[in-house]
Amino acid sequence: MSNKIKHSGIVENVMDDSVQVRIVQTSACAACKVSGYCNASESKEKLVDVYHVDTRRLKVGDAVTVTASTQVAAHALLMGFGLPFVVLVGVLVAVLLITGNEGIAALSGLGALVPYYAVLYLLRDRIRDKLSFSIE
Repeated sequence: MSNKIKHSGIVENVMDDSVQVRIVQTSACAACKVSGYCNASESKEKLVDVYHVDTRRLKVGDAVTVTASTQVAAHALLMGFGLPFVVLVGVLVAVLLITGNEGIAALSGLGALVPYYAVLYLLRDRIRDKLSFSIE
């Protein structure tokens, strides 16, 4: 079993040391023969920025394969969904136990996500270096 996530894509834009690649992300059943008749299958086009790439060998329209390790994907999921869930539930329970008011607890839990995502935004350059894609 491979420890890399791979997507085929087309180079959309070439910058100094980064490349923007358009990939088609499909659900697992999109390759099924009857996927055209089923509502479960879907696909979306996404633009992925790949940093720290030798751009001399790439030009707009080139077919490339964008890869990321499963560890990078797990780390991104943890930062984007896991930790915010823990913050939300932790603040919700703490405020509910302190005040006994469900409305204040819910608003406090949601409000606690604002500084969390603000910190992620401020650290985006550092995070980008750790959670990066590469081109094969």
